[in-house]
Amino acid sequence: MPELPEVEIVRAGLAAHVLGRRIAAVDVLSARAVRRTAGGADALTEGLVGRTASAAVRRGKFAWLLLDGEPASGGQRTSSTQPAPDGEPASGGQPTPAFDVASALLVHLGMSGQLLVRDAAAAHATAGVAHPHLRVRLTFADDGALDFVDQRTFGYVALEPLVPTADGGPGGLGAPDPALPAPVAHIARDLLDPALDLRVLARSLRRRRSGIKRVLLDQTAVSGVGNIYADEALWRAHVHPERLVASMPAARVVEVLGAGREVMSQALAQGGTSFDALYVNVNGASGYFDRSLAVYGQQGRPCPRCGTPIVRLSFMNRSSHLCPRCQRAPRAA
Repeated sequence: MPELPEVEIVRAGLAAHVLGRRIAAVDVLSARAVRRTAGGADALTEGLVGRTASAAVRRGKFAWLLLDGEPASGGQRTSSTQPAPDGEPASGGQPTPAFDVASALLVHLGMSGQLLVRDAAAAHATAGVAHPHLRVRLTFADDGALDFVDQRTFGYVALEPLVPTADGGPGGLGAPDPALPAPVAHIARDLLDPALDLRVLARSLRRRRSGIKRVLLDQTAVSGVGNIYADEALWRAHVHPERLVASMPAARVVEVLGAGREVMSQALAQGGTSFDALYVNVNGASGYFDRSLAVYGQQGRPCPRCGTPIVRLSFMNRSSHLCPRCQRAPRAA
């Protein structure tokens, strides 16, 4: 699954290529891709056409486009089947909001999602051509397009209202606005967020009674870290993934968090980690940080620091990769 660096590369690509372009049409080819939008494809279309993206923002593994202006539909739609918020059917023929004007187009890439920017020539060449994994296309007024492609269909795009941030700070990297999409409100700040104080976060994490890796993967504690970068950060900090975070001095927790920030920053500089053709930027190019991984996926190979063979351990229905010499297992209680 794409982690923070891979999503940040997509966000930066959206900021460079999509902002300021008015959405002229929306084509939804898969209802599953818009399953999180109340009202489905019709509501998404009515809420997007005529609007312009003013900022590309990211928190953790979520990215979104802030939307300016009102949609061409005027912001309401008429429906006799759309359920009201309390679950009761809306009264027939009465206008019901399809979206909040203060809203955003939220994207989660899931396991294999891609956002690909097409220029006018490429968009025209692929118009009407059946693509097995194209789920949603936004066509801009200049005839270019933004495609949401998803082979495994775990990802989605959704039109969501904005809510205030709990701490009054920016919603995420990419815009100063103290707001974020409602489904992201429970997601913690991530290690590349300028508003995050590592020392304050470390003190908070030490109140948890879990192993350090489990805490790093908890998106309500610190977001954006997945299996790859958790393993790499813990190796850099010489910490075993099962060490209880409550037993660690605050300075040691800060060291782990700093290692996570460092490794993800380096991954960003190399375009992210791409193990196959599914993880690409908005231009379809893959990253190459997988060549720099010290422990993740390296079982049996020598540790780059001490030469001891890297081992792979079972962890939460997945795996942990570590050096048994550099990262000593904690003593049994």
